[in-house]
Amino acid sequence: MQVAEPLVRSWKASLALDFSFENQKTTLSRKIHDGPLVVQKPLYPEGGGVCHAIIVHPPGGIAGGDELSLTVGAHEGASVLLTTPGAAKWYRSAGPWAKQGVAFNVGGTLEWLPQETIVFDGALARTAYDVNLGAGACLIGWDIVCLGRTGSGERFARGMLRTSMQVRREGKLLWLERGRIDGGGRLLASPAGLAGKPVFGTLFACALNLNQWLLHEMRKTEPEQGQGAVTLLPGIMLARYLGDSSEAARRYFIALWRILRPALTGRDAIEPRIWRT
Repeated sequence: MQVAEPLVRSWKASLALDFSFENQKTTLSRKIHDGPLVVQKPLYPEGGGVCHAIIVHPPGGIAGGDELSLTVGAHEGASVLLTTPGAAKWYRSAGPWAKQGVAFNVGGTLEWLPQETIVFDGALARTAYDVNLGAGACLIGWDIVCLGRTGSGERFARGMLRTSMQVRREGKLLWLERGRIDGGGRLLASPAGLAGKPVFGTLFACALNLNQWLLHEMRKTEPEQGQGAVTLLPGIMLARYLGDSSEAARRYFIALWRILRPALTGRDAIEPRIWRT
Protein backbone atom coordinates (compact mmCIF):
# COMPACT_ATOMS: atom_id res chain seq x y z
CA MET A 1 0.00 0.00 0.00
CA GLN A 2 1.42 3.38 -1.02
CA VAL A 3 1.37 5.93 1.79
CA ALA A 4 0.77 9.51 0.71
CA GLU A 5 3.46 12.02 1.50
CA PRO A 6 2.56 14.60 4.17
CA LEU A 7 1.92 18.11 2.92
CA VAL A 8 5.00 20.28 2.54
CA ARG A 9 3.48 23.15 4.52
CA SER A 10 4.86 23.30 8.05
CA TRP A 11 2.89 24.10 11.21
CA LYS A 12 3.99 26.34 14.07
CA ALA A 13 1.76 25.75 17.06
CA SER A 14 1.82 26.57 20.75
CA LEU A 15 -0.44 25.91 23.72
CA ALA A 16 -0.06 27.38 27.21
CA LEU A 17 -2.23 26.17 30.08
CA ASP A 18 -2.47 27.14 33.75
CA PHE A 19 -4.41 25.18 36.35
CA SER A 20 -5.40 26.68 39.71
CA PHE A 21 -7.07 25.33 42.85
CA GLU A 22 -9.90 27.41 44.28
CA ASN A 23 -13.03 26.52 46.26
CA GLN A 24 -11.94 22.87 46.48
CA LYS A 25 -11.74 22.52 42.69
CA THR A 26 -8.92 22.41 40.14
CA THR A 27 -9.81 24.61 37.18
CA LEU A 28 -8.24 25.52 33.86
CA SER A 29 -7.63 29.15 34.77
CA ARG A 30 -5.66 30.23 31.69
CA LYS A 31 -5.49 29.00 28.10
CA ILE A 32 -3.56 30.53 25.22
CA HIS A 33 -3.11 28.73 21.92
CA ASP A 34 -1.80 29.57 18.51
CA GLY A 35 -2.05 27.18 15.59
CA PRO A 36 -3.21 23.54 15.61
CA LEU A 37 -2.57 22.56 19.22
CA VAL A 38 -5.59 22.66 21.53
CA VAL A 39 -7.05 21.31 24.75
CA GLN A 40 -10.48 19.74 24.97
CA LYS A 41 -13.05 20.62 27.63
CA PRO A 42 -11.81 19.72 31.13
CA LEU A 43 -13.35 16.60 32.67
CA TYR A 44 -13.87 15.60 36.30
CA PRO A 45 -14.40 11.81 36.45
CA GLU A 46 -13.10 11.69 40.04
CA GLY A 47 -14.60 14.88 41.42
CA GLY A 48 -13.54 18.50 41.38
CA GLY A 49 -10.17 17.97 43.03
CA VAL A 50 -8.55 16.54 39.88
CA CYS A 51 -8.91 18.01 36.40
CA HIS A 52 -8.49 15.64 33.45
CA ALA A 53 -7.67 17.25 30.10
CA ILE A 54 -6.86 15.95 26.62
CA ILE A 55 -4.21 17.64 24.50
CA VAL A 56 -5.04 17.42 20.78
CA HIS A 57 -2.89 18.09 17.71
CA PRO A 58 -5.54 18.09 14.95
CA PRO A 59 -3.17 17.46 11.98
CA GLY A 60 -2.44 14.07 13.53
CA GLY A 61 1.25 14.04 12.65
CA ILE A 62 4.40 16.15 12.81
CA ALA A 63 6.27 16.79 9.57
CA GLY A 64 9.66 18.31 8.83
CA GLY A 65 9.64 22.02 9.67
CA ASP A 66 6.80 21.73 12.21
CA GLU A 67 7.40 23.24 15.64
CA LEU A 68 5.11 22.47 18.59
CA SER A 69 5.32 24.04 22.03
CA LEU A 70 3.33 22.97 25.11
CA THR A 71 3.64 24.86 28.40
CA VAL A 72 1.70 23.73 31.48
CA GLY A 73 1.52 25.32 34.92
CA ALA A 74 -0.08 23.40 37.79
CA HIS A 75 -0.21 25.81 40.71
CA GLU A 76 -0.02 24.88 44.37
CA GLY A 77 -2.98 22.72 45.39
CA ALA A 78 -3.99 21.92 41.81
CA SER A 79 -4.10 18.31 40.58
CA VAL A 80 -4.00 17.76 36.81
CA LEU A 81 -3.99 14.68 34.60
CA LEU A 82 -3.10 15.24 30.93
CA THR A 83 -3.24 12.70 28.14
CA THR A 84 -3.63 12.51 24.35
CA PRO A 85 -6.29 10.87 22.16
CA GLY A 86 -3.93 8.77 20.03
CA ALA A 87 -0.37 8.06 19.01
CA ALA A 88 1.80 10.98 17.92
CA LYS A 89 3.41 10.47 14.50
CA TRP A 90 6.66 11.97 13.27
CA TYR A 91 6.72 11.83 9.47
CA ARG A 92 9.63 11.33 7.11
CA SER A 93 11.43 14.60 6.37
CA ALA A 94 12.99 15.86 3.16
CA GLY A 95 15.49 17.90 5.19
CA PRO A 96 13.96 20.20 7.83
CA TRP A 97 13.82 19.12 11.46
CA ALA A 98 10.54 18.71 13.31
CA LYS A 99 10.62 19.99 16.88
CA GLN A 100 8.52 19.64 20.00
CA GLY A 101 9.16 21.42 23.28
CA VAL A 102 7.30 20.64 26.52
CA ALA A 103 7.68 22.77 29.65
CA PHE A 104 6.06 21.91 32.99
CA ASN A 105 5.99 24.26 35.98
CA VAL A 106 4.49 22.35 38.88
CA GLY A 107 3.54 23.58 42.32
CA GLY A 108 0.80 20.99 42.89
CA THR A 109 0.41 17.60 41.18
CA LEU A 110 0.77 16.92 37.46
CA GLU A 111 0.33 13.60 35.65
CA TRP A 112 1.51 13.48 32.03
CA LEU A 113 0.26 10.23 30.47
CA PRO A 114 0.32 10.53 26.65
CA GLN A 115 -0.12 7.80 24.09
CA GLU A 116 2.99 6.51 22.33
CA THR A 117 5.09 8.33 19.73
CA ILE A 118 5.77 6.65 16.35
CA VAL A 119 8.89 7.87 14.56
CA PHE A 120 8.66 7.07 10.83
CA ASP A 121 11.66 5.91 8.86
CA GLY A 122 13.43 9.02 7.58
CA ALA A 123 12.09 11.38 10.25
CA LEU A 124 14.23 14.14 11.70
CA ALA A 125 12.74 14.65 15.14
CA ARG A 126 13.85 16.66 18.14
CA THR A 127 12.00 16.61 21.47
CA ALA A 128 12.79 18.45 24.69
CA TYR A 129 11.24 18.37 28.17
CA ASP A 130 11.95 21.11 30.71
CA VAL A 131 10.43 20.50 34.14
CA ASN A 132 10.50 22.83 37.13
CA LEU A 133 9.05 21.59 40.42
CA GLY A 134 8.10 23.56 43.50
CA ALA A 135 9.04 22.52 47.03
CA GLY A 136 6.15 20.10 47.53
CA ALA A 137 5.23 19.34 43.92
CA CYS A 138 4.48 15.85 42.58
CA LEU A 139 5.02 14.72 38.98
CA ILE A 140 4.24 11.40 37.32
CA GLY A 141 4.80 10.99 33.60
CA TRP A 142 5.97 8.75 30.82
CA ASP A 143 7.27 8.76 27.28
CA ILE A 144 6.94 5.77 24.92
CA VAL A 145 8.66 5.68 21.52
CA CYS A 146 8.27 3.25 18.63
CA LEU A 147 10.91 3.49 15.92
CA GLY A 148 9.29 2.78 12.56
CA ARG A 149 5.80 1.59 11.71
CA THR A 150 6.50 -1.91 12.92
CA GLY A 151 3.00 -3.16 12.06
CA SER A 152 3.85 -2.83 8.37
CA GLY A 153 7.42 -4.07 8.77
CA GLU A 154 9.05 -0.64 8.61
CA ARG A 155 12.29 -0.07 10.51
CA PHE A 156 14.10 3.10 11.42
CA ALA A 157 16.81 2.85 8.75
CA ARG A 158 17.24 6.57 8.03
CA GLY A 159 16.82 9.84 9.86
CA MET A 160 17.52 10.83 13.46
CA LEU A 161 15.76 11.21 16.79
CA ARG A 162 17.24 13.57 19.37
CA THR A 163 15.76 13.83 22.85
CA SER A 164 16.46 15.73 26.03
CA MET A 165 14.86 16.03 29.44
CA GLN A 166 15.81 17.99 32.52
CA VAL A 167 13.99 18.04 35.84
CA ARG A 168 14.65 20.55 38.61
CA ARG A 169 13.16 21.05 42.05
CA GLU A 170 13.44 24.60 43.36
CA GLY A 171 16.23 25.17 40.85
CA LYS A 172 18.25 22.09 41.87
CA LEU A 173 18.85 19.60 39.06
CA LEU A 174 17.38 16.15 39.77
CA TRP A 175 17.78 14.53 36.37
CA LEU A 176 19.30 15.37 33.03
CA GLU A 177 19.22 13.00 30.07
CA ARG A 178 20.03 13.47 26.41
CA GLY A 179 19.74 10.93 23.62
CA ARG A 180 20.56 10.59 19.96
CA ILE A 181 19.36 7.70 17.82
CA ASP A 182 20.54 7.52 14.22
CA GLY A 183 18.42 5.62 11.73
CA GLY A 184 20.33 2.49 10.77
CA GLY A 185 22.98 3.25 13.42
CA ARG A 186 24.86 0.75 15.57
CA LEU A 187 22.96 1.73 18.70
CA LEU A 188 19.80 0.11 17.30
CA ALA A 189 21.26 -3.40 17.31
CA SER A 190 23.89 -3.08 20.05
CA PRO A 191 23.32 -5.05 23.28
CA ALA A 192 24.39 -1.85 25.05
CA GLY A 193 21.71 0.08 23.13
CA LEU A 194 18.29 -1.07 21.92
CA ALA A 195 19.33 -4.66 21.18
CA GLY A 196 17.23 -4.77 18.02
CA LYS A 197 14.04 -3.73 19.82
CA PRO A 198 12.01 -0.92 18.20
CA VAL A 199 10.05 0.21 21.29
CA PHE A 200 11.47 1.89 24.36
CA GLY A 201 10.02 4.03 27.09
CA THR A 202 10.68 5.88 30.32
CA LEU A 203 8.35 6.47 33.24
CA PHE A 204 9.39 9.16 35.72
CA ALA A 205 8.02 10.13 39.11
CA CYS A 206 9.11 12.96 41.38
CA ALA A 207 7.72 13.37 44.89
CA LEU A 208 8.94 13.92 48.42
CA ASN A 209 7.61 10.56 49.63
CA LEU A 210 9.48 8.23 47.27
CA ASN A 211 10.98 5.35 49.25
CA GLN A 212 12.49 1.86 49.13
CA TRP A 213 9.17 0.18 49.93
CA LEU A 214 7.61 1.75 46.83
CA LEU A 215 10.62 0.67 44.75
CA HIS A 216 10.19 -2.89 46.00
CA GLU A 217 6.47 -2.90 45.17
CA MET A 218 7.06 -1.58 41.66
CA ARG A 219 9.75 -4.16 40.96
CA LYS A 220 7.19 -6.90 41.55
CA THR A 221 5.48 -5.81 38.31
CA GLU A 222 6.91 -7.02 35.00
CA PRO A 223 5.82 -6.29 31.41
CA GLU A 224 3.85 -9.00 29.61
CA GLN A 225 6.36 -8.72 26.74
CA GLY A 226 9.82 -7.21 26.62
CA GLN A 227 11.93 -6.06 29.55
CA GLY A 228 11.32 -3.60 32.35
CA ALA A 229 13.39 -2.13 35.16
CA VAL A 230 12.84 0.37 37.98
CA THR A 231 15.44 2.57 39.69
CA LEU A 232 15.22 4.98 42.61
CA LEU A 233 17.54 7.98 42.45
CA PRO A 234 17.65 10.96 44.81
CA GLY A 235 14.34 12.74 44.27
CA ILE A 236 13.19 10.76 41.23
CA MET A 237 11.94 7.25 40.39
CA LEU A 238 12.61 5.91 36.89
CA ALA A 239 11.17 2.90 35.09
CA ARG A 240 12.36 1.71 31.68
CA TYR A 241 10.81 -0.50 29.02
CA LEU A 242 12.47 -2.16 26.04
CA GLY A 243 10.66 -4.49 23.67
CA ASP A 244 8.61 -4.97 20.51
CA SER A 245 5.19 -3.68 21.56
CA SER A 246 3.98 -0.15 22.26
CA GLU A 247 0.84 -1.63 23.78
CA ALA A 248 2.88 -3.81 26.15
CA ALA A 249 4.92 -0.77 27.15
CA ARG A 250 1.79 1.25 27.87
CA ARG A 251 0.17 -1.54 29.88
CA TYR A 252 3.38 -1.94 31.90
CA PHE A 253 3.52 1.76 32.69
CA ILE A 254 -0.18 1.85 33.56
CA ALA A 255 0.40 -1.00 36.02
CA LEU A 256 3.24 0.97 37.63
CA TRP A 257 1.10 4.12 37.67
CA ARG A 258 -1.58 2.19 39.56
CA ILE A 259 1.00 1.63 42.29
CA LEU A 260 2.51 5.10 42.19
CA ARG A 261 -0.61 7.25 42.15
CA PRO A 262 -2.18 6.10 45.43
CA ALA A 263 1.21 6.07 47.16
CA LEU A 264 2.27 9.54 46.04
CA THR A 265 -1.04 11.42 45.81
CA GLY A 266 -3.42 9.48 48.08
CA ARG A 267 -5.86 9.04 45.18
CA ASP A 268 -7.13 5.91 43.46
CA ALA A 269 -5.85 5.28 39.94
CA ILE A 270 -8.82 6.53 37.89
CA GLU A 271 -7.99 6.10 34.19
CA PRO A 272 -8.83 8.82 31.66
CA ARG A 273 -12.04 8.02 29.81
CA ILE A 274 -10.33 8.48 26.43
CA TRP A 275 -8.29 5.31 27.08
CA ARG A 276 -11.47 3.24 26.85
CA THR A 277 -12.68 4.60 23.49
